Amino acid sequence: MISDDKKVEIFKRHRARLFGIAYRMLGTHAESEDILQEAYIKWHQANVEAIETPEAWLVTIVTRLSIDRLRKASNERETYIGPWLPEPLAVSDQPSPEEELELASNLSLAFMVLLERLSPVERAAFLLHDIFDCGYADIARIVGKTETASRQLIHRARERVRTDKPRFEADERERAKLIRKFSAAAYAGDEKTLLALFTDEISMMSDGGGKVTAARKIVTGRKKLAHALAMFGAKSGASFTNTLYRINGELGLLTFYEGKIFSATTFEFDEGAISAIYRVMNPDKLKTFADALDAENLKL
Repeated sequence: MISDDKKVEIFKRHRARLFGIAYRMLGTHAESEDILQEAYIKWHQANVEAIETPEAWLVTIVTRLSIDRLRKASNERETYIGPWLPEPLAVSDQPSPEEELELASNLSLAFMVLLERLSPVERAAFLLHDIFDCGYADIARIVGKTETASRQLIHRARERVRTDKPRFEADERERAKLIRKFSAAAYAGDEKTLLALFTDEISMMSDGGGKVTAARKIVTGRKKLAHALAMFGAKSGASFTNTLYRINGELGLLTFYEGKIFSATTFEFDEGAISAIYRVMNPDKLKTFADALDAENLKL
């Protein structure tokens, strides 16, 4: 008979991997934690002695719960005000072993946005295979498809997600340099410098969720975006402070207004220029930063 303490120990051992699956499926911290709580209850109610591989069992439960939750969330997101972006995760410069497991593969907001193109089952199959290294037979069992159908699902999902993969990935030093230049220019209202930092096809998604003022549509085009940011910076830039910070495992920009976090922004790069901007402004999605940051001590 496996004791309750042993059950807790086993669950904790796999918790980071399970959270990584749930978060990549759902894109929010709270819903991912809800999924883990449901899985934890089912684990304690199960006949654990009959389970040959606890990790496989837990991965199956978390994936299936996430598929069901994502189906409901997809309907809700259709009425979301403005573009929907995932809830960003605050990650320290020296992540814990648990964070390392969660961040073991691509977790960027850009990648998460691409995943929104997939159906819940496609998303699950793709993530399990390409991110979490599950075999086709296991994936077929988890998503309730034949192995052949699962292969087709993954192939189709991979093509839809990988088509727009950036051609160029800036190294950490180059990324920091470009973000600093962007921050200084945007909040000084320097349109000329912004134009020089952007690719011609740059786009910016701003998620305010109807809680704060934000663009209701994706802003595209170098001149249009540079002008909009410069206008805002010239009018209100002096009221904001910024700092570089690791967001979802990559260097991004946090913005503060009157000592409180205002936005979390990440970037994509192409050939030494900024090609996409993802800015989360919905205060409900910035709560996870509250305990991790002391805004008064952060300076760019």
